[in-house]
Amino acid sequence: MTVIVFSGCLFSALSVAAQDGEVAERVLRVGAHAMDITPTAFPVESAGSMTPRLATYANDPLHARCLVVDDGSTSIALAICDHCMIPRELIDRVRERVERQCGIPSENVLVAATHTHSGVTLTPTFQSKVENAYCEWFVERVAEGICLAHANRVPAKIGWTVGHNPNQVFNRRWYMRDGVEITDPFDVGKDRVRMNPPAGNSKLLKPAGPIDPEIPILSFLTTDNTPIALMANYSLHYVGGVPSGALSADYFGEFARQYMRLADIDASRGFVAMMTNGTSGNINNINFYDGSGKQEPLEQIRLVSQDVATSVIRAMKRIEYHDWVPLSIANEEITLRVRKPNDEDLTRARDLLADAGERPWSNVRHIYAQETLDLESYPNQVEVRIQAIRMGELGIVTSPCETFVETGLAIKRESPLRTTFTIELANGYNGYLPTREHHELGGYETWRAKSSYLANDAEEAIRGTQLRLLNSLCP
Repeated sequence: MTVIVFSGCLFSALSVAAQDGEVAERVLRVGAHAMDITPTAFPVESAGSMTPRLATYANDPLHARCLVVDDGSTSIALAICDHCMIPRELIDRVRERVERQCGIPSENVLVAATHTHSGVTLTPTFQSKVENAYCEWFVERVAEGICLAHANRVPAKIGWTVGHNPNQVFNRRWYMRDGVEITDPFDVGKDRVRMNPPAGNSKLLKPAGPIDPEIPILSFLTTDNTPIALMANYSLHYVGGVPSGALSADYFGEFARQYMRLADIDASRGFVAMMTNGTSGNINNINFYDGSGKQEPLEQIRLVSQDVATSVIRAMKRIEYHDWVPLSIANEEITLRVRKPNDEDLTRARDLLADAGERPWSNVRHIYAQETLDLESYPNQVEVRIQAIRMGELGIVTSPCETFVETGLAIKRESPLRTTFTIELANGYNGYLPTREHHELGGYETWRAKSSYLANDAEEAIRGTQLRLLNSLCP
């Protein structure tokens, strides 16, 4: 019996002794499917802006990229969807359908948004309206995509490694030089950093946080070395530059195409490449140090995707494959406090909107006044699902938030597994997740709204739960 030690845990890579003394072979089975979730009718509301955005066509297809991994006793399903964010109620319905239709336990299903800012609106944020009819179809399609991936399972090998690309990630929160006014929509005047300041401006001082250049990679081959699927993880919010009126999977979809082109993989053979969003709540693709020239629509998406895919190709030269690894998964529901507006906040919001005129509004003070009124009906506490997965020596943790890069870096430092994915916007949507220190600095990501409403201690609770669950999978 071949035995490998990973992080202090023993498992059999190839076989296990059966009760009658005979040796029973262990087989890893993997299936993948890219389910098209592009709307079939237009126009549709598109999320990702404070003002309404109506899409009249799709520049490129949106997908739910689905993966099912089965070690013979445990099946785990993942669906990475080209949308800005997905509410928990839709994800829970997907999970229930998957359990009913193809037998994968609902708690073993992970559904995450890529965070393209040019997907269909599934979650009420700012002034964008939810496309309810599309939501119903979305649930059916994602569940079907997972079940097709389940049906596509074949004996497989698994491998993981870590790529590196610091070229495309920049911290978007900046300290400004003395004398620069930093405003907020509540007129409090206590913000000490500015999100997305003018790139290349002489008033920039320094970024208010780090970046994470790592690209964890998970790869699957058939037993005769035919590629089945690849999943990567990069802490980049999105790229943008999509034409007005268009839907797009942004760089997440283009990465899949560029990787297949560079790796010379025939798309007709069913291979699925997917990019998951890491901890990118305060990270984007704007070079604030130097600025950048004017580009044609979609050009930056292509350049970023090609560069990141090239980094993945390089890293794949170091990968080692295993015929079998054990799978394990842990879920936990935790309760988080909500930052509710007080009576003074509500009175100010009503006074502002009394003279705001008809929607849509472009004034951020009016937009956040409405957000304040919307939060009045929110509960004092919310339940969120945190998930941890182990595949051999690779770990995955999830957060339902736009998580700051400091959280991802801390998880990677403290993880019991040397390769760790940090997938955000998974299994629900609960807004930004600044650290306590970033709450003190203020800035857009901390402004109270449907996009940022968790209490200042939420990050510590989520990160602590993620690490505890990971450690529980590594006794």
